[in-house]
Amino acid sequence: MLSTAALLLAVAPLTAPNGSISKAPFGKAPDGKPVFAYTLTNAKGASAKVLTWGAVLNRLQMPDREGKLGDVVLGLDSLKPYEGTVPYFGATVGRYANRIAKGRFTLNGKTYKLAVNNGPNSLHGGLKGYDKRVWKAVPRTTPEGPSLTLNLVDPAGTEGYPGTVSVSVTYTLTNANALRIAYRATTTAPTPINLTNHSYFNLKDAGESDVRGHLLHLYADRYTPTDATLIPTGKLTPVAGTPYDFTKTKAIGMDMDAVKGYDVNYVPSTKGFRQVAGVVEPTTGRTLQCWTDQPGVQLYTSFFLDGTITGRHGTKYDQYHAFCLETQHFPDSPNQKNFPSSILTPGKPFVSKTEYRFGVVK
Repeated sequence: MLSTAALLLAVAPLTAPNGSISKAPFGKAPDGKPVFAYTLTNAKGASAKVLTWGAVLNRLQMPDREGKLGDVVLGLDSLKPYEGTVPYFGATVGRYANRIAKGRFTLNGKTYKLAVNNGPNSLHGGLKGYDKRVWKAVPRTTPEGPSLTLNLVDPAGTEGYPGTVSVSVTYTLTNANALRIAYRATTTAPTPINLTNHSYFNLKDAGESDVRGHLLHLYADRYTPTDATLIPTGKLTPVAGTPYDFTKTKAIGMDMDAVKGYDVNYVPSTKGFRQVAGVVEPTTGRTLQCWTDQPGVQLYTSFFLDGTITGRHGTKYDQYHAFCLETQHFPDSPNQKNFPSSILTPGKPFVSKTEYRFGVVK
């Protein structure tokens, strides 16, 4: 039974001139904890629905060139499927996003063994990563738009990682139709950290059709090639002359068959907080810019989807029906000395920001 306060907040949104925030129940976790959905609505009517389960971005509604709002991410209507093996739809991924080879790494002379959940490797935090936990939420309004901070404490030893990590992720839906995701993490002992958002985008119809016709530009002239289990070889290889080259705008599907779908980490050509990707969907006119301060961005074109997962409104999510732009440290960085370090140490917080900026072309 929900408390009186929870019921009131479920129907009485927090409002302000710069948008509103509402809260509603979204089921109960396996341990009985209540899960809630917060809907952030900006001054223009765009909205983002965020769950306390997995700090999941469940819905994101943005206007097309005619001003009609529509979902641009894949999502599920109820909590139960999120508890299963669905592929991280909209989730906040950690403690380490992407793969760590053979589920082990050595830090300060000690070898740590992680849960192996992706062939021989550890993927996206292991068997019970941040996507499978209930976060605590704090809503607030800001001059830029409605905002929601979600907090999680990850105890030392969980999934094999050292150090107790305190994590926060803040979603802000700005009145300029940007979704800002800010991360912060501290630790009690040195540990790898790699946080990302795993939203599956489809700017046309939220996953009803494939994304081959979306036009993509990546501001990255190198990528990290991988072995058969998608672990980087350690090389930084130029994209020029390969199917991985998006330095000139082209349809996602133009060269996709040559590589049987993309699941690759790109190395942006510049550093700092900068644009790393741009997408245009010609039918609706929707556009997306991805900005981040992270050293890498993973392009994934959902080739593991096979139509067996039913999303919103009965939509069957099939192969190539979405793309992901996961801002991140490089995969397997704890085992790759020539990659940027992903080690978090006590007293030096991890702070990062990614923005997905939406617009339209006429």
